[in-house]
Amino acid sequence: MIVSVKQNVARHHTLSHIIGGVAAVRVMNRAGLVPFPRLDHGIASLRAVAKYGPFAGPVHANARAGVTSPAIVDELGPLSYVELEQYSNAVVRGWAKDGIGAGSVMGVMARNHRGLVLTMLAAAKAGVRLVMMNTGFAPPQLADVSVREQIGSFVYDEEFSAVAAALAPEVTRYLAWSQSPNPDATPLDDVRAANSMDAVPAPESQGGFVLLTSGTTGTPKGAPREHTSPLASAQFLDRVPLRRDQTMIMSAPIFHGTGLSQFALALALRNTVVMHRKFDPANTMQLVARYRADSLVLVPTMLQRIVDLPADTLSSYDTSSLRILFASGSAISPELCRRTAAAFGPVLHNLYGSTEVAVATVATPEDLERAPGTAGRPPVTCRVELFDSDGNPVRGAGAVGRIFVASGLSFSGYTDGRDKERIDGMLSTGDVGHFDADGLLFVDGRDDDMIVSGGENVYPLEVENLLAEHPDIIEAAVLGDSDPEFGQRLKAFVVPTASSPRDADAIRSYVKEHLARYKVPRDIVFVDELPRNATGKILRRVLGEL
Repeated sequence: MIVSVKQNVARHHTLSHIIGGVAAVRVMNRAGLVPFPRLDHGIASLRAVAKYGPFAGPVHANARAGVTSPAIVDELGPLSYVELEQYSNAVVRGWAKDGIGAGSVMGVMARNHRGLVLTMLAAAKAGVRLVMMNTGFAPPQLADVSVREQIGSFVYDEEFSAVAAALAPEVTRYLAWSQSPNPDATPLDDVRAANSMDAVPAPESQGGFVLLTSGTTGTPKGAPREHTSPLASAQFLDRVPLRRDQTMIMSAPIFHGTGLSQFALALALRNTVVMHRKFDPANTMQLVARYRADSLVLVPTMLQRIVDLPADTLSSYDTSSLRILFASGSAISPELCRRTAAAFGPVLHNLYGSTEVAVATVATPEDLERAPGTAGRPPVTCRVELFDSDGNPVRGAGAVGRIFVASGLSFSGYTDGRDKERIDGMLSTGDVGHFDADGLLFVDGRDDDMIVSGGENVYPLEVENLLAEHPDIIEAAVLGDSDPEFGQRLKAFVVPTASSPRDADAIRSYVKEHLARYKVPRDIVFVDELPRNATGKILRRVLGEL
């Protein structure tokens, strides 16, 4: 009987994988990634990805196919797929002369531009393991991560020279972006110009890359990505209508999972990716209008800055070409969802995931219209379930539990040997949430951000979202603060509008009108801005020190 049950379970999982695989192929066909009339093109692309990885693979395939549209456009102008292919070949040869090749580990700290792209492509072709550094790192963070990841070479923008000085002297250095007549390291442009652009042999195995966690509570952990299933792209494309031969504005930093994943998809779909080194809301709208962009990729704080533009400024840009506004990286409040829809129409797609699990759910414009603030539904080949603190399933509309995800994109463990909690093959996101009666997921907050006040559990996000809807408040963050009577009470850090009367009592009364008494902040602290990292996540530990 036990054997029979195990066999039935195994058959069920096998059948589920087959059904999921078929559905994934259909999604990829719909997007134009595997076009059924020309399967040879799709198969060639998949083979290139298997050989060179998710970035160099599509570039190689598109260059061989003679794609003439620009691959990327940065402040220096456009580069074609053929140019990216040839230039990265030359960089591989130059690195080889410095002893960098298969098995080497390289770090990169660069903004969105051609130097970062060439580094990613050349590393993949050389079999080099690439560690994507956060451009907001301080010297101690860079030093710690570099030692842990055993980095032997480092590519960086010249503006980060002071940070790069924290590296060991034996680390080989290159500049991804430099405008100085006397650069402090070898520019990649010089490496490219000094070497042949002829094809290089494919590496015996992919070096892969390492994404770093946000590091909001300490030194960021490394999440390796060594193998990518060709079907993985379907998880993004199932609920986000990206298509072939379009134009994407890349505002999200590519070192972050949001930018990295969408950049890989754009290359696979032969898109033109317009990128800029530093985000500016007005400039971003100018790029959308100038290039008639189909999609815009950003993190929620960038979206907030865009909708905060004066109404006459925002309406002066022709954004009618925009079909997809893809946001991920942190929570999007219901108020921001509504303001985005008012400004751009039904184009917002919100992906919920993490560095470790990659994709969990995606909220479409229809989902967000029905339930602003929802994280949406799992896409094809993804599964999301809730568990309590004892590992038991949590079911039923409105029931809160810890969020776990099963996905082919989930990581296998941190580079230091640690791991996230797993239950039945599903990986924890570290968040808690609930499903509504329609099956839409809502993220209630971080499991470790929960505040216990007078024996009641409070998740800050609910209070923060309510505060964000107040007309005198731009945004807010809520923390737990020690209290002799209740154990913890809520402390709200509020960014007021310019015309705000800064009336703490009025704000407390507002919260009391909408939420339970124990969710009303004891303290209201007015601040000019909330401290955030480079990807827009609030640094709560910094607020706790204020």
